[in-house]
Amino acid sequence: LLVLDEPTAVLTPQETKELFVAIRNLVAEDKAVIFISHKLNEVMEISKVITILHLGRVIKTVGVCDTNARDLANMMVGREVCWEMNKADQEPGEAMLEVSDLRAADAKGVETVRGLNLTVRAGEVYGIAGVDGNGQSELVRGICGLCKKTGSVFIAGADVTKAAPRQILDKGVAHIPEDRQGMGVVMQMPIRQNLVLDTFYDEKFGKGVFLDWKAVDAHAEYFVEHYDVKTPNTDNDIRSLSGGNQQKLVVGRELDKKPRLLFAVHPTRGVDVGATLFIHEQIIAARDSGCAVLLVSTELDEIMELSDRIGVIYEGVILGEMDRADATYEKIGLLMAGKKEKERAAEAAC
Repeated sequence: LLVLDEPTAVLTPQETKELFVAIRNLVAEDKAVIFISHKLNEVMEISKVITILHLGRVIKTVGVCDTNARDLANMMVGREVCWEMNKADQEPGEAMLEVSDLRAADAKGVETVRGLNLTVRAGEVYGIAGVDGNGQSELVRGICGLCKKTGSVFIAGADVTKAAPRQILDKGVAHIPEDRQGMGVVMQMPIRQNLVLDTFYDEKFGKGVFLDWKAVDAHAEYFVEHYDVKTPNTDNDIRSLSGGNQQKLVVGRELDKKPRLLFAVHPTRGVDVGATLFIHEQIIAARDSGCAVLLVSTELDEIMELSDRIGVIYEGVILGEMDRADATYEKIGLLMAGKKEKERAAEAAC
């Protein structure tokens, strides 16, 4: 018996295909395999029988020939899921983020961003695809002033290379961090306080060191209703919420700032299908309002669905960049594995 829990999370599309070949070979040898995944296309491709879990209970067990991805999603969420994503074509505006020769190191001092360059314009989603650990975390932290870096960073034409994090936020920047519990919220604090973690000094929430708790409470009640957060009241610690509800609050808090530049790092990691679609809608709405969005995700479906342009990061540099219309899973997957156009052409010739 082999149990695989989210085994494709750090694989390229080509590596996933190789894994599936190995799984099928094991099954042919009369081995039993349990494949746990939230990626419905993979579940449909590799499984013979599918069991759906929701809130810790078995909802149904079905044969793969008797179901489809839409029905699976509905059973996973417990309601009908709307799959339509309204994403209109639009011309991007001025450069909102310009990064040149950026270099940054991880917590151990190892340089993981090695001379990276990119530009993100107003009204577009620039998706960064890549296998985890290729410098994505340090890229965003470096831009936001959360780790040491060299090179240059301009936001809306202003040089923020040496700016402190709050100075960068005050440029109209919002940040959905990769680790919501470690970076996005304070787990032991109430929901209402988490919603003003980096805006408590705003005049609408009080003056000086004194907070207007009625304003804070009204703000929190709005969020709970608008983002359909499941909680009895906003005075509960945020750790009492499910991961999906925590993520919806983090996303809502950042988008409520009406940012000019949004960093969305793994924005749907660990949330269910319903919450994923909701978060996607919010990101596209921000893009449609003129916000520049830098989307970092290891989920290729997410990158392909949301992005207007796509850059593939490999060993700390953007190895290749393309418009969404020119992107394919194969092309992105090869770049994720470190193969440039010339190398691919040489391999094809051989």
